[in-house]
Amino acid sequence: MDFREATESLCVGLSHEELAKALGVSVATVRQARLRPNAKAHRRPPERWRAAAIRLAERRVWHFRQLIEQLRDTDDRTPAQ
Repeated sequence: MDFREATESLCVGLSHEELAKALGVSVATVRQARLRPNAKAHRRPPERWRAAAIRLAERRVWHFRQLIEQLRDTDDRTPAQ
C-alpha cells in the first residue's frame, strides 16, 4: 500500500446521502434534523436513528481496522512512490 492509497482510505467520509439511505429518509430530513433545536427548520431525528448510527459506526471501525492491518503488513523497505 502506498501513501496515496493509505491517505485515500484514511480520509474517506460519510455523506449526508449515505446517512439518509441508511436511515430510510431524505437528505433534507437529515440536514434539518442536524440543525440546532432552536432553528425554525429543525426537525426531529428519524426513528431508530441510533441503531442506524451504530451500524454505520461499526462499518467505519471495520474499514479502519482493515486499513491498519494493511499498513502494518506493508514492507517499510518498499520504495516510496
